[in-house]
Amino acid sequence: MTLDRIDRNILMILQKHNRVANVDLAEEVGLSPPACLKRVKRLREGGAIIGDVSLINPELVGNIITFIVSIEMDSDRGDIYHSFRTSIMKYPEVAQCYQISGSYDFLLIVHVHSIPEYENFIEGSLRKDLNIRKFHTSISLRTVKFTTQVHLNHLASD
Repeated sequence: MTLDRIDRNILMILQKHNRVANVDLAEEVGLSPPACLKRVKRLREGGAIIGDVSLINPELVGNIITFIVSIEMDSDRGDIYHSFRTSIMKYPEVAQCYQISGSYDFLLIVHVHSIPEYENFIEGSLRKDLNIRKFHTSISLRTVKFTTQVHLNHLASD
C-alpha cells in the first residue's frame, strides 16, 4: 500500500486521537468529509490501520508491576520458534512478545499484580516449555516513555 502525505497526516492524527470526528479530521487534513472517510476506509481495508484500542493506565487498574523477560531457546530451529510464538499468545499476562536477534531469542513484556502472580505465570508457562534453555527477568522501576505511535515522518514526501 502506498501512502501519500494526506494518508500519513490522517494516520498521525488517528494515532494520537482515534475518536476524532471525521468532520474534524477532514478539516485538519484539508479534505471534504466524504473524501476523508473514504481514505480512512481504504487505510483500514489496506491494513495500514490494524485496530482501535483504548489505552488503560495499568496503575489505576492494579497491574502495577512490569517485568521484562528475555528468553533463550534451546536450539535455533524454526519449529521451536513457531511453537513458542503460538503458545505465548494464550497468556494474558504477556502484553508484548518480540522475536529478537542477539543473545536472546524472545523478549516479553509481562504485567501482573504481584511477585507471586509472576511466579505463577513462569511456573505455568516458561518453566513448562522444555525448549527454553534459560530466561532472564528484569523489573521495570519506572516507565520513562511509552507510546503506541509509529513514527511516519521518515516516509518519502510527495
